[in-house]
Amino acid sequence: MLRRVIFLFALFLSIGLTAQETGEDDWGIWYMYFGTNKIAEKWSLHTEAQFRYYETAGNFNQLLLRTGANYHINPNAIATLGYGFIDTDPTFLEEPQGNILFGGNEILEHRIFQQFILKNKVWEFLFEHRYRFEQRFLNNKGLATLGNDFKDTQHRARYRLQMTLPLTDTFFLNFYDEIFLNLQDSVFGQNRLYAAIGMHITSNSSIQFGYLKNHFPSANFDRIQVGVFFNPDLRKKS
Repeated sequence: MLRRVIFLFALFLSIGLTAQETGEDDWGIWYMYFGTNKIAEKWSLHTEAQFRYYETAGNFNQLLLRTGANYHINPNAIATLGYGFIDTDPTFLEEPQGNILFGGNEILEHRIFQQFILKNKVWEFLFEHRYRFEQRFLNNKGLATLGNDFKDTQHRARYRLQMTLPLTDTFFLNFYDEIFLNLQDSVFGQNRLYAAIGMHITSNSSIQFGYLKNHFPSANFDRIQVGVFFNPDLRKKS
């Protein structure tokens, strides 16, 4: 009981001290890498790394590392079981003034996810439906200065509808909308709306430069995204 009271007091103090400095009015940037590494006829490995910042010139927000095993049911259907590690600094201020209780306010997360992707084509438009379930194991290290870490387990469902439109053999447009639904407490978690222009570098690599509107129940964030995609075939050639 005492631990919960201390946590709530520290949380309210942290919110009060940073309420005017959420970074909502600043443009942030995400640097991203995604890879699908073919290892067998039906199997591939997913690799991913993302570095997210509150501002375009810095101010660390989040590190996300994710991997998984993909089973290709057919060219248009993929099932995945994976794991992610996420290190988040939820405090916009790089050196929060007076936030003594929370210190660095770091949240560490271990995440297991199950995913199913379906693809289809309508005229020149390429559609992708991604269904994902996540089990999130969170550890708020911000209470470490009090000798206690606040731990929590949460479950979440996500659905992303993505559309790609080829412009030429080299350039294409990419759009998606993704909704996050919590399976506990308040249902709506966030919504991400994305638009980008992409370029194929080789037959198995491309880059995208885009804009993301990240909408939460109480805030909206604007993010520039720079993504690198590399999908090598790692199978030995005869």
